[in-house]
Amino acid sequence: MLFGNCLCGSVRWRYLGAFDLMTHCHCGMCRKAHGTAFATYVMGVRDGFAYTAGEDSITCYESSPGFIRSFCHHCGSVLPNTHLGERFAAPAGGFDGDLGISCAGHIFAKWKAPWHPITDRLPQHDNYPGAAAPAVVRAPPAPATAGVLGGSCLCGSVAYEVTGGFKIVHNCHCLRCRKARAAAHCTNGLTAIENLRLIRGEAQLVNYRLPGARYFAQIFCARCGSPMPRVDRERNFVIVPFGSLDDAPVNGAHDHIFVGSKSSWYPITDSLPQFEGPSR
Repeated sequence: MLFGNCLCGSVRWRYLGAFDLMTHCHCGMCRKAHGTAFATYVMGVRDGFAYTAGEDSITCYESSPGFIRSFCHHCGSVLPNTHLGERFAAPAGGFDGDLGISCAGHIFAKWKAPWHPITDRLPQHDNYPGAAAPAVVRAPPAPATAGVLGGSCLCGSVAYEVTGGFKIVHNCHCLRCRKARAAAHCTNGLTAIENLRLIRGEAQLVNYRLPGARYFAQIFCARCGSPMPRVDRERNFVIVPFGSLDDAPVNGAHDHIFVGSKSSWYPITDSLPQFEGPSR
């Protein structure tokens, strides 16, 4: 029996059975929905899955015709997709413990984020393996113009601009980030507060602060659940989820932090510096 939950713990689920597929998805919609470089999904038989708490906390968003994405409307965590008939797909980052499966490959790799290199030896597919017709995808971010990076949520309700670049970019593997983004890790860029300009959608933003955490919080769009930039006035910087960027930054992550708590199913294969806790 495998168990999972959202960041705030309002929504909980269990799965009785074995997963038969795990893939890293690089499509633009998954990057937006999770705020990450890619999303990792596991698939199995729908009959083995059940929500055990919090179904009234679930908000659904139809990201493309017939494709329903769900998230917790309290904390913004992406939730399992139970709208696939006899099958179900769930973001691996929402589960606890060893999932008993390894990743089979990368899908929609043709549309991957240009700031995220794929460094493992897994197969790369431009589509779902074996599918003849292309799925609905978003183009990879374009190079920024005049030093301005645009960003937005999946539904387009919220949009912002960042100027001045990023002081540092982290791949964070802490449990909080993995639950918040329901992914292998988050990729966040830190920049000065004055570098962020919100273009639209302020009324759509939900601010969830994790109880007991001094700093940790998540800002997300109330309509589609996409993580959005968070202003941390106590530490005087903005935290930008790189998956929300519409333009390509100069560089991607500088390091991996909190690797001491990384997921067991995601091996780090690049040469970036790794830190057991925060970077030094």
